Amino acid sequence: MWLSSKTRPTAATSGSDLGVTSISGGSAGVVTKGEMRQLPVYGPGGYSWQPATGETVLVIKGGTGGEESCVAGVKQGKAPSGLLPGEVYIHAKGGSVYLKNNGTVEVQGDRIVLKGRVDVSGSLYINGVPCQPSTGG
Repeated sequence: MWLSSKTRPTAATSGSDLGVTSISGGSAGVVTKGEMRQLPVYGPGGYSWQPATGETVLVIKGGTGGEESCVAGVKQGKAPSGLLPGEVYIHAKGGSVYLKNNGTVEVQGDRIVLKGRVDVSGSLYINGVPCQPSTGG
């Protein structure tokens, strides 16, 4: 009957869209077809990120009318040459951490601050030169 088709519950919908952040931070504002505010920001486990104003971001939409949305990530920048499957390159202005499949960790930055205890197992190189332990003299 036509009446039964009118009373069916609305199916949940989902989708995604690209938008530009208008308000940065962990509760972002994003312009897609209109502006949405106070969107939660999600990232991979163990990774914290806040989109900057003007960045193009991926907005995931869900709920019965697509009214529940969140920011899920940004378009990847240029990866370093030779980045292999399974490797991770995290970068921000002025610094990066590169986790390679061979166990190498490359840390680069204008200013690197290490806090607390740092244990190094294996060889330590500074600017490509092996670091020798101090003899106390």
